[in-house]
Amino acid sequence: MPLTTTRTSPDWPCQVKTPGSYDWERSAAKWLRELVPARYASYPALMRHPVLLARHADIQVQHEIRIARTALQTARADLPRLGLPESVIEHTIKMYAAEVMQLQHIARSVRTVTQALVERNAAR
Repeated sequence: MPLTTTRTSPDWPCQVKTPGSYDWERSAAKWLRELVPARYASYPALMRHPVLLARHADIQVQHEIRIARTALQTARADLPRLGLPESVIEHTIKMYAAEVMQLQHIARSVRTVTQALVERNAAR
């Protein structure tokens, strides 16, 4: 199988071996499993089909992005009502902003890995 162009992508996760290398799909599945709730490991279809697992991981991460954005957008209005000091509120807002950025990077990585898995399936 030829190597895909995804191997040079800055979005390729360091935990996943280069596409086309020995056992890269297994490393991809392991990384993707870490992105979904642990209970999903009990679903054989997700464990047998890395592309299906990648799809679910993408949905999971997109949901987490929406949650973090909502938390960020509502923090300034909601947190003072909880009696939190301004310093804690500011720190929390920075934390949510950083989390949104991190999750967006993870989402790009999931899409990159998914693309490589789909290309691998097409080559079979």
